[in-house]
Amino acid sequence: MPKIFVLAPDSFKESMSAEQACFAMQRGIEKAMPDARCIHVPMADGGEGTVDALIAALQGRRIECEVTGPLPAQKIQTYFGLIDEGKTAVIEMAKASGIHLLEKPQRNPLLTCTFGTGEMIRHALDLGVNKIILGLGGSVTNDAGAGMAQALGAQFYDAAGNAVQGCGGQLGRIQSIDLSALDPRLKSAEILIASDVNNPLCGANGASAVFGPQKGADAGMVQILDQNLSHFADVVEKAASHSYRHIAGAGAAGGLGFGLMAFAGAKIQSGVELVIAQCRLAEKIAQADYVFTGEGKIDFQTKFGKTPFGVAQAAAKLNKPVIAFAGLVGEGIEELYALGFTRIIGINPPGCALQDALNNAEMHLENTAAAFIDDLAGHD
Repeated sequence: MPKIFVLAPDSFKESMSAEQACFAMQRGIEKAMPDARCIHVPMADGGEGTVDALIAALQGRRIECEVTGPLPAQKIQTYFGLIDEGKTAVIEMAKASGIHLLEKPQRNPLLTCTFGTGEMIRHALDLGVNKIILGLGGSVTNDAGAGMAQALGAQFYDAAGNAVQGCGGQLGRIQSIDLSALDPRLKSAEILIASDVNNPLCGANGASAVFGPQKGADAGMVQILDQNLSHFADVVEKAASHSYRHIAGAGAAGGLGFGLMAFAGAKIQSGVELVIAQCRLAEKIAQADYVFTGEGKIDFQTKFGKTPFGVAQAAAKLNKPVIAFAGLVGEGIEELYALGFTRIIGINPPGCALQDALNNAEMHLENTAAAFIDDLAGHD
C-alpha cells in the first residue's frame, strides 16, 4: 500500500507561499518514495497568506478590486477570495490596510485607517456572500475599525455636529455616531474574525502600546492613540449598549477586532483553528500515514496559536505522526514534543547564509523532506 502524506504547511516568510511549500515537500517525498500519495492542504493562521491558502486548498477564486489604501488619498489594486461555491468570501485586511503598502516614512497610525477593508467587505456583500472570513494580521492602522465602519455607512460627528474622519488621530473628537445608513446586509451575513492575537483594545497590553511602535508611533503618539481608542470605545459602547473593549482579540489589527464586533456583529476565533475547520483538515489527516507541516520559524512561541501547532493538535487527536520543517529552529522546542510534534527539522544546510536560505528555500525543503523519507525507509 502506498503511504499517504498530508502536507499542511504555512508560508515560509519572504521565501515561499504555503502552496509552494506543499509542492517542495511533495517533490522531496516522491524522490525517495515514488509511489507515495500527497494531499495538499496549504495552511495559514489568519495573517499573510490566508486568502491564497484557502483559495488553493478549496479550489476558490480571486476577485480583483480597487479600494482605498491605508492613507485616505491612496488607491490600490487588491483582491479577496471566494470559496464554498461563491457563498463565502475570504478577506485579509492587510491587502487593503497593511503595513507593506506604506514605506517606513509614510507610516503614521494617527493618519492611517481601515476604510479600504470596509470597501472590500462591501464588494464581497455585493457578490451575495452569506459568510465572510476576515484575517487580521499585518495592519498599519490603529483606528478601532472606524474607517471600515465608515465605508459601510456609519457616520461619526464631533460635539458641533461636524463629520469626523475615522482614523487613529481623530477618534478622540467623536462625540456621536449615526448607524442609520450602516449596510443592512451585515445583519444577515456571518462574519468570522481569524486572528492569533489576544490583546484587548486599550491599556498596557492594548493595540496602541503593543503594536503601535511597529506602525510608526513614538511614545507620545502611543499615548494619544490609546486615549483615542478608549474614548471611541466609550462612545461606541454607549450607542451599542454593549462593551467589547476587553474581549480577547479586540486589539487585533489596531482595534479592527473591536470595530468588527461592534459594527458588524463579528465573532472572533483562533485563525489557525478557523482555517483548519474550513479546509476540513481533520478528515484528510484521518486517512494519512504522516502529516507534514512547517513555517519559517519554529520555537517556544509556536504553541501560542501558530499554524504548525494547530496542525499538530489536529493530528494528535487522530494519533498521526507530525513532522514539522522550519527555516529556523529556535529555542524551547523540547516542550513541543509533548504537544503533538513527532520531529522538528531545520531545512537549511549547516552554515547557510540568510540570503541563500531565502533564495533557495524550496530546494532546501525538498532536500530535507527527501532525506527524512530516506531515513524512514531505512528504519522500516
